[in-house]
Amino acid sequence: MPAQWSSPVRYVECDQQGVVFNAHYLTWTDEASNSWWASHGLPWEELVARGIDPLVKASSLEWTSSARWGDTATVDAETEKVGRSSVTVRYTVRVGERVCCVVRTTYVCVSGGVATPWPDDVRARLTEG
Repeated sequence: MPAQWSSPVRYVECDQQGVVFNAHYLTWTDEASNSWWASHGLPWEELVARGIDPLVKASSLEWTSSARWGDTATVDAETEKVGRSSVTVRYTVRVGERVCCVVRTTYVCVSGGVATPWPDDVRARLTEG
């Protein structure tokens, strides 16, 4: 089961037509990322305490339909690919069963300001399930 985050669409997130402004989809996936890391037994605080700083390398968005003011947006977060020093997460943003947007975000493992391979135990947690 994917990690999830959900929230009512706020008025401030919409344009004058009541449609969610595109940048907010990235904000929502950033919120969902905390649940995704935690679902792998890697709460953000633990990563930071270990000197691991997953940085966003790239995000791509593909829209299907609009979320609107008054909707409840749900973001499902699933691991798509684990590399030596990166991981790509697929975020599906939906209202009910209707998919609004799919976001793919690639994070790179950084330690001391330099890209580095995932520690073995972190990589094992990322590849489980």
